[in-house]
Amino acid sequence: MATIDAVAEFDRQVHNLVERQYPAMAGLTPEHFQSLVAPLRDLAATTGNLICEPDTGRLPFVLVVARQVVPIEQMMPRTTLCRKAEPGFVDHSFEPGSLERFVAVAETELPDQPVYLLMDVERGEEFCGAIPRDAMDTIAARGRTPLTIEEGIALITQFPEILVKNKCFSLGGSRSGDRRVPALWISQNAPKLGWCWERNPHTWLGMASAGNRRAAGAQ
Repeated sequence: MATIDAVAEFDRQVHNLVERQYPAMAGLTPEHFQSLVAPLRDLAATTGNLICEPDTGRLPFVLVVARQVVPIEQMMPRTTLCRKAEPGFVDHSFEPGSLERFVAVAETELPDQPVYLLMDVERGEEFCGAIPRDAMDTIAARGRTPLTIEEGIALITQFPEILVKNKCFSLGGSRSGDRRVPALWISQNAPKLGWCWERNPHTWLGMASAGNRRAAGAQ
């Protein structure tokens, strides 16, 4: 268990995105990108000192860049496993054009902002072996929200150590109107974005969730 300063952690995450070429992918200079995310720094500051436990799958916040700013197909190759070099990838089971149809479900109340903070994040390994649909119902009953695809990618971008063997996770906050549930797991020594059926349990696949989302200027 580690106690971290929220502002220092926010700055680390911004620096990490700059290092991974997010400004260039968004068509921005590093300075413009930092100006874009700067209002969220004050939100992070209000949380003070935080407990950060990536090894147990619990994190205080993650800086999320919306897919409208950087496409998912460009985000995934900027991910790696902890202490590995192979880039993440999108599985070929996503037919051409299908990623665009996996949009946030209404229940996520996704901020209409290009960047925001995902708060009180859990990897959700307690749901390993559970039917994804049942896991999503349990998360909703707790007043929490499943993660979207871009939020899951943000999670492993900032904390690659959270994606480990037998503790991978589904992203029930993004759906395409069918029975597929997106998920992140490990393949070929790299993160892979794939999907599983909502009624098919997997012993190595949980369901990630968050407490809420916070955007600059939101009430």
